Amino acid sequence: MLELVRTISRVGFACALVMLLAACSGSYAGMNSFQSPDGRYAFLYPNGWSRVSMNGGPQVVFHDLINSDETLSLAVSKVDEKGDLQTLGSPIAIGERLSREVIAPQGSGREAELVDANQREAGGHIFYDLEYTVHLEDRERHELATVVVDRGRLYTLAASTNEFRWNKVKGLFKEVITSFTFLI
Repeated sequence: MLELVRTISRVGFACALVMLLAACSGSYAGMNSFQSPDGRYAFLYPNGWSRVSMNGGPQVVFHDLINSDETLSLAVSKVDEKGDLQTLGSPIAIGERLSREVIAPQGSGREAELVDANQREAGGHIFYDLEYTVHLEDRERHELATVVVDRGRLYTLAASTNEFRWNKVKGLFKEVITSFTFLI
């Protein structure tokens, strides 16, 4: 009887270990977490990416150390304290406005096309997830972004890469932008 109990215990331990290893290799494997200094928000970014200091641009910027043309940026801007994302417009309207005013403003030499725009809810907030192709003089790029409003601020988290790498990183980029969350 004692031998049977030991065998069952070993099998149970082995099953628990397999489940733990499977969980570790799931969604967040290969990711690091970034949290704002004030503890307001957090998001995931890929291992091997490094934070870059910028003056007068996005609040947070990361880039891949190997493929330095791949970037992740978070821009924060003020909006009406009483408004929410849906008050600002639909996913398509916000996506087109972001395209015209931020990604490819007139005179920038860039053209952006909104490929997809969706709404989702997470953590009590409405998010708009946007996908773009961006045409530059010398190359094509692809970008995923998510926008959300919280306490009078519009947060735009965007991940961008060259078009030739898009199929390799699109799942990773989607995981990154949908990881954005508010902690307080």
